[in-house]
Amino acid sequence: MGEYLEKEHKVLRVAVLGASPNRERYSNKAVRLLVEHGHEVLPVNPGHRETEGLPAYPSLSAIAGPVHTVSIYVSAKQAASYEAELLALRPERVIFNPGTEHPPLIAALRAAGMEVLEACTIVMLRTGQFA
Repeated sequence: MGEYLEKEHKVLRVAVLGASPNRERYSNKAVRLLVEHGHEVLPVNPGHRETEGLPAYPSLSAIAGPVHTVSIYVSAKQAASYEAELLALRPERVIFNPGTEHPPLIAALRAAGMEVLEACTIVMLRTGQFA
């Protein structure tokens, strides 16, 4: 009779930039998967009031308190417009999902000491690499 040891799960505050209420969009799938994994999810989208029953923030600057991870689901051009808000928020990690990469923004965030990944939040969650 072996002892079952469950991997410790750390709950993270995660802002999903570009979160959509459309269940077909990857940003929505990420929100649902983050919730399923027990994380505190903060959808950010000025065009929507909520995503999957969670209140949506109009901007990153509207979020009070620390955020561990910002997962980006807006175009590279749009992502660049969030540079000041990302620098002010100072998350520990920023994930640029496929198609959102903006090299000057990535460089600026790294220069400010943030961990920056060019990865897929959904894949990271499904393979246990997110936390």
